[in-house]
Amino acid sequence: MTKSEFVDHVARKGDLDKKDAAQAVDAVLAVIEETLARGGEISFSGFGKFHVADRGARDGVHPRTGEPIQIAASRVPRFTAGSGLKKAVKG
Repeated sequence: MTKSEFVDHVARKGDLDKKDAAQAVDAVLAVIEETLARGGEISFSGFGKFHVADRGARDGVHPRTGEPIQIAASRVPRFTAGSGLKKAVKG
């Protein structure tokens, strides 16, 4: 599903026009992005949790040359699904 299709679904489910639904989706995504950029987390009970994880430095292999390289440590966004979402997907 693309963002445009997602906005269409939100508009139908929320009884909103497309412009308001697009603004709501953009606002939610912006808040999630800003919160994770600060190192925070966002939890939706039964749905899941967005959080930031630290990925340690590690050794890798350059795909073109095959020589070993050092991959730097980084911070990455993560999502952990909640029990409600897992049940909805499962059954």
